[in-house]
Amino acid sequence: MANQEAAAGGEYRKHLPDLSTPRFMTMQQQDAHEYAKAFIEGGNPPWLHALYLHWRELFKEPFKGITNDGHVRPDLFKLQDEGIPIDTIVSAANDLLSQLSPSQLSTVTYHIDSPEWRTWSNPEFLLSPKGLRLDEVTPAIRTSILSVLSATLSPEGYTKALSAMRINGFLGELVSAPRICNEFSYNFVLFGTPSPSSPWGFSLYGHHLCLSIFLHRSQIVISPFFTGAEPNIIDSGPYSGTRILHVEEALGLALMQSLSPTLQSAAQVYKSLHDPAMPHGRWNHDDQRHLCGAYRDNRTVPYEGILVGDLTSAQQELVVQILEQYLLYLPASARAVRIEEYKRWFHETYFCWIGGFADEDAFYYRIQSSVVIVEFDHHSGVFLTNKEPAKFHIHTLLRTPNGGDYGMALRGLIPGSVKQEFVWEGER
Repeated sequence: MANQEAAAGGEYRKHLPDLSTPRFMTMQQQDAHEYAKAFIEGGNPPWLHALYLHWRELFKEPFKGITNDGHVRPDLFKLQDEGIPIDTIVSAANDLLSQLSPSQLSTVTYHIDSPEWRTWSNPEFLLSPKGLRLDEVTPAIRTSILSVLSATLSPEGYTKALSAMRINGFLGELVSAPRICNEFSYNFVLFGTPSPSSPWGFSLYGHHLCLSIFLHRSQIVISPFFTGAEPNIIDSGPYSGTRILHVEEALGLALMQSLSPTLQSAAQVYKSLHDPAMPHGRWNHDDQRHLCGAYRDNRTVPYEGILVGDLTSAQQELVVQILEQYLLYLPASARAVRIEEYKRWFHETYFCWIGGFADEDAFYYRIQSSVVIVEFDHHSGVFLTNKEPAKFHIHTLLRTPNGGDYGMALRGLIPGSVKQEFVWEGER
């Protein structure tokens, strides 16, 4: 394992950027707010600014949810006991709130049905500066925010989240821009009032880690979430050896390599990662191949590839292992319930692949049904200089289609609750 980690570290270090270029020289002089303001007002780079403007238009749409055909399937989700420690989570949240000033309370709290649930984004640009930013509060308040996260997630999920944050801090060190990318350059937002019996939730979002967490009694929804890393390993310093997303990578490749040539051909919807056969819009600079990122709450994502229900029991077990990795943030009891739900849909669960599938190849894959979508994508460099996708820059996503994101599908089932549409009404 140590040799593998060293090799991975050496690979990305071939692509370290020239920090004397204007881009990095400017970043080194700005804080997160100055950096975001310069981007929004200056419009550079143009392709990313155009994407940002497109996101703002998408945000104005009433929430519907991701579908495979444009039509939301009803009655897919139910209220249930998932055994999460809601009293512990509420206690941690109330402890945090007790430490905040009136101004901080006003900044961090939103209505449970606020459309601001949907304004998370993955780039390092602070495009929606709501809530409390962890690197701008006292250490005690920051510790309390992390305590809410720790109480909510599984121990292994909490470790994964911290690892993503630490890798982001490591990236900030690599490019000498720690005020923009650091271990705590994340925003925390509370929706509703912490309660053991009424719905509420929170969001933690920033570069390469975005978690939307809805809670109701003993039930939890962590969807959508985004976890990424560039590079995906820390190979020096106090957190050396920290690595994420390599298990999802290895399991996906093992599944694809286990298929017969006929099934591999059917699963491989495009042979190259930026394939000339892709229709306009199937690839873009920011999302590259993944479809369900920030502001894509209403996207239609057709089924592609092969049916998981037609695979062997050993191959289906690989699918389960992949899904377990994507559900790692959930407490173990909720994860077990969710896995059983997903397995009941194997007759309508599709696996698709883009790119090669030799050991050294970069690739994309997606597993999709009516109740879950997970995506895995190797990316080209954003801070690093690799022009082609590489295994040290990874994006992963989970969505709950058919209105399940942000716990929306559950809200109309809660007695006394009114299902909202998350309609944009302008800036707060």
